[in-house]
Amino acid sequence: MRTILFSSQAYDRDSFTAALQNDGIELHFQPARLSLDTAALAHGHEVVCPFINDDLSAPVLEQLAAGGTRLIALRSAGYNHVDLPAARQLGLSVVRVPAYSPHAVAEHAVALILALNRRLHRAYNRTREGDFTLHGLTGFDLVGKTVGVVGTGQIGSTFAKIMAGFGCKLLCFDPYPNPALQALGAQYVDLPELLAGSHIISLHCPLTAHNKHLINSASLATLKRGAMLINTGRGALVDTPALIDALKNGQLGYLGLDVYEEEAQLFFEDRSDLPLQDDVLARLLTFPNVIITAHQAFLTHEALNAIASTTLDNIAAWKNGTPHNLIDG
Repeated sequence: MRTILFSSQAYDRDSFTAALQNDGIELHFQPARLSLDTAALAHGHEVVCPFINDDLSAPVLEQLAAGGTRLIALRSAGYNHVDLPAARQLGLSVVRVPAYSPHAVAEHAVALILALNRRLHRAYNRTREGDFTLHGLTGFDLVGKTVGVVGTGQIGSTFAKIMAGFGCKLLCFDPYPNPALQALGAQYVDLPELLAGSHIISLHCPLTAHNKHLINSASLATLKRGAMLINTGRGALVDTPALIDALKNGQLGYLGLDVYEEEAQLFFEDRSDLPLQDDVLARLLTFPNVIITAHQAFLTHEALNAIASTTLDNIAAWKNGTPHNLIDG
């Protein structure tokens, strides 16, 4: 079964090759991003395996189906980039990786918190330049601080448990409360109460039509002055231009992003020799209290192995007529 992996990197090749069993699956690695211009590369491949920033709009799906594709095997948990009604109409099955390593993303969110709080990025650069002073590097104790967790699925719950280990108070927002977190003392509240009452807010919810720009100029105005915002979920959960004003006036004291609403044309590529054309991202990168990583929270050996194994298992199960991890359109 010919399978093409779009947006594939060296680590994808390594993990998928290591996980591949003799299931009649033939892997082809394509570094190009899937788009209307590159969809022709999938001609003759029964399975297309895209990543999070690939284009799976109706026109692209139509071209894939015309080229013989029958299965879209996402190597991600999120699927907001897929036109599911179009896939259903074209007879394309769509499967996903519902979970890989929640620890990978949760621990990256914690890493952003610690780096921002203790100004590790600034301290690292300063000492490399021979400046061993400590001015401007004062942080705060995490113990006793209130952490707001928006979304308590597997990743959000793992993150919350880590922060509970620091001695933080937990405020959570999710339609489906997790009893295990409540047993740790977490309190489920509505979103306005969480935003107003938290020193640190971390986003771990999927992107839906209802929560796009969940964090916007109005909600930022309700935060504790100087609060920290972390987003390792989806870029469009945040109205990014609104962050700039909140950072400038001090309402937002710290910002850690691993995702960005306009990341599709930027992340996973080396653009160090090119001028940055995204004015909003360029402005954010000028703030000393902002850390942005290029969607790397998932990038651990354990997560990559789980993604490869689950994706290949999804393909084999679909091939054998026993599909699982299907997404209904």
